[in-house]
Amino acid sequence: MMKINTRFMLSVMATAITFSGTNAFAEAQTEGINIGGAVRVNYAYKDYSEVSKDKVGDISFDMAAIKFNGKKGDWGLAAEYRFTSDTNYIKYGYGFYDLDPNWQLQFGINKVPFGNAEFISNSFWFGLPYYLGFEDDHDIGIKAVYENDGWHTDLAFYKNPEYGSSENKRYATDIYTGTINGTEYSNEETNQINVRQTYTFEHNGGSTTIGGSAQFGQIYNNKTASNGDRYAVALHLESRLNGWNLQLQALQYEYNAADAEDPNKIGVSVVSWQYEIATQGQSYSANIAKTFNTDWGSVKCYNDFGLMTPDVDGDDYDNSIQNVTGCAVSAGQTYTMIDFIMG
Repeated sequence: MMKINTRFMLSVMATAITFSGTNAFAEAQTEGINIGGAVRVNYAYKDYSEVSKDKVGDISFDMAAIKFNGKKGDWGLAAEYRFTSDTNYIKYGYGFYDLDPNWQLQFGINKVPFGNAEFISNSFWFGLPYYLGFEDDHDIGIKAVYENDGWHTDLAFYKNPEYGSSENKRYATDIYTGTINGTEYSNEETNQINVRQTYTFEHNGGSTTIGGSAQFGQIYNNKTASNGDRYAVALHLESRLNGWNLQLQALQYEYNAADAEDPNKIGVSVVSWQYEIATQGQSYSANIAKTFNTDWGSVKCYNDFGLMTPDVDGDDYDNSIQNVTGCAVSAGQTYTMIDFIMG
């Protein structure tokens, strides 16, 4: 990423589930459609903002979401749509078909299989791979999922992202078409292949999942009609032991855009924001968490650490570091995250 100053922020994010569990079918208890949702507000105190310090932070509406999950026979659907104060967007929306007890096909806007199965983070802020385009991404395509005796395989093809490349109102990070800091970008993601293989083994007090991911795709220049390429590979581990959780990941990526004005950087966008990242680099994540169960719910305390090392020429590029220390409190229909983020 580009060089920035160190900044601190305290954030309290509270999520309240507003409704869930409406059953539309009655043939079998395992079938039906569930409708759920959430409302989220945020209190933030920014050490780097004089206005925030003068007001001792601000409370704001962050997001409302509606979710659908349903199944009838071997067919099913899953979708989530989000509304924020200034925009709205789909997170995912796909149909699926169970070929047999081990294989499932998903078609539509589904989660890209790369890195740890769920997240490479515990906090509201995700990890550095999210801002590079490699955590909790969702694109349009078809995915085959296999699971049996601890083995989990994902094979996927994605034609393009969920929105066009000139749109910055999206849930996850994708390549952007437009002008950022005076540089014009004409790039689009297309024709992406993903492969992920993991194995989970049980042990006393928990389980450990180890695996690897690979991603290959093209970058289309809509101004010159030329194609570049991109790739990313990662090794990852997640281990659970007596309430402890350890996440480790090492990632290597490269964006090689055709006819680029500056081959050292590329534009990306996410959540109404566009910015530039180094076209090649490595990202390392090391997260640890401990969950405490209580009579009224649970508390998970964690520390998420991320390091990004750009692998390009130029003095404008430096390592990026993000560290988030926090706790997530689950009580009834609420989920509250209290984070101290430094970067």
